[in-house]
Amino acid sequence: MYPKKTLLNLLLLLSISVSFSQTATTTLSIDDVLELARDYSPQAILAKHQFRSAYWEHRTYKAEYLPSLTLNGTFPNLNRSLVRYQLEDGTYKYIEENSNTASLGLSLNQNIGLTGGRIFASSNLERTDFFGDNSGKNYMSVPIQLGFSQPIFGFNELKWKKKVEPLKYLEAKRKYIESMETIAGEAIQYFFDLVLAQQNVKTAMLNYANTDTLYQIAKGRYNIGTIAENELLQMELSYLNAGSSVNEAEIDLQLKKFRLTSFLGMKDDYDIELIVPTHFPKTKLKFDNVFSLAKSNNPTIIQFERQVIESDRNVAQAKANRGFSANLFATYGLTQRSEEFKDAYIDPMDQQGVRVGLTVPILDWGLGRGRVKMAESSREVVKTNIQQSLTDFEQNIFLKVMEFNLQETQLQLTAKADTIAQNRYNVTKERFLIGKIDVIELNIAQTERDNARSKYISAMRNYWQFYYEMRKLTQFNFIEDKPIEVEFETLIEN
Repeated sequence: MYPKKTLLNLLLLLSISVSFSQTATTTLSIDDVLELARDYSPQAILAKHQFRSAYWEHRTYKAEYLPSLTLNGTFPNLNRSLVRYQLEDGTYKYIEENSNTASLGLSLNQNIGLTGGRIFASSNLERTDFFGDNSGKNYMSVPIQLGFSQPIFGFNELKWKKKVEPLKYLEAKRKYIESMETIAGEAIQYFFDLVLAQQNVKTAMLNYANTDTLYQIAKGRYNIGTIAENELLQMELSYLNAGSSVNEAEIDLQLKKFRLTSFLGMKDDYDIELIVPTHFPKTKLKFDNVFSLAKSNNPTIIQFERQVIESDRNVAQAKANRGFSANLFATYGLTQRSEEFKDAYIDPMDQQGVRVGLTVPILDWGLGRGRVKMAESSREVVKTNIQQSLTDFEQNIFLKVMEFNLQETQLQLTAKADTIAQNRYNVTKERFLIGKIDVIELNIAQTERDNARSKYISAMRNYWQFYYEMRKLTQFNFIEDKPIEVEFETLIEN
């Protein structure tokens, strides 16, 4: 299950911040951002509703195997018409008949998944009132009627649903978990984009302050003749560029904040300050283990299995619709009629009915055979595409595992490069202050320091994103060494 910590303190802090100032600052860690993304982002809400839709579709399928009870009635059924009656002498007489019929019935139905048939039991009562010259009333009852309907040599849709629908629901569960991990990966992207923007603002402001100081020093040296005019102009240009960089960094910072808050579904009436992570999900992965987990948990594999079964179903349906088919319908029950309600259920008579319907294609000009061949060809196309997709899937996992295992080393290298670049800049700055080097070398050291910091932050982002990519592929928490679980019942209730 996803790690769930209470957001009460965080939300309380947000509300307090907003109440005091429209620009109050709230600090968020990467864990806070991931939790907010899973709970409140528009993408997370969409994923929840998509799963709920799949859940109710699955419930509908299961309901087909449960008995259903139906009450039906007609109130009223008025009829006015001319009815022809035959007299004793063989002639006919037309009389006007006015009547009203009211009926009430109860039926119990049960589908049979094994055979695709249906059994039922019903009870019905009908009253007919006659108006005019032949006024009166009549009751007809069917206290009980039992029956069944069974297709013979036909397509059993319930049988195939029993194979397909559970896979569809399992696939929906896996897709929901996959969506949550995808959302986490996007949240990490936006998180580190803002972290980098924050760092760029700090660096730009520091560079602006440093170039201001160095420019003032350079003007003093120029006045006493220790540096040439071109060095002073170069220093002034660096000072102006540093001021422009501060403005650009501030604009980029606001843009990155807006993108993160929009992704998280948060209001933009407060400021955000992100905490640069110092911990990382360190682990080493083995291809065989990752591939085995992916084959067991990834929704793509379940989708492949479902597609093969659906293609087999289409072939079976085409073959069933092509040839001979029959339907058997049989009933047995009791019935009685009377002019009084109290006599309508006394000494009922039995009634039986059997009907067999046949469909025998004689001449269809190859239509049925063509449909079978089309279904068989489609099945082979599905199997071929799946086989190629499985090969690509395995290769993709191999590359992802290899890339992830390199991320820790890459992070360590960029961290060391960041430290070295910072130290080199400090040394270069000191040497510039005592006149040992010119401004060009100082600018080079400053650029390398800024680039090293950006690469370090990018390496952190890559590390986190690759880890969540592996979680998405396998739906496994490698840090806690257990599958990722979700309380799906809670998703349905909320």
